[in-house]
Amino acid sequence: MGSFSIWHWLIVLLIVMLVFGTKKLRNIGQDLGGAVKGFKEGMREGDTEKSAEPQQPTPAGHTLEGEIKEKVKS
Repeated sequence: MGSFSIWHWLIVLLIVMLVFGTKKLRNIGQDLGGAVKGFKEGMREGDTEKSAEPQQPTPAGHTLEGEIKEKVKS
């Protein structure tokens, strides 16, 4: 009684199609697909920006000099 059969899902799908219409559902699908595509492109751009930043590695055997101005307890 707790699980739904395929007939229950088909009836729900039919009701959703009658309420919203196929054109509106298609537009929602296209908008959702465009959002996912834009998100993936943004993630790729973020990765390329990080890899494009030149990193200067510390040469082996060299000491970096610096001064601590304030010690903060965390």
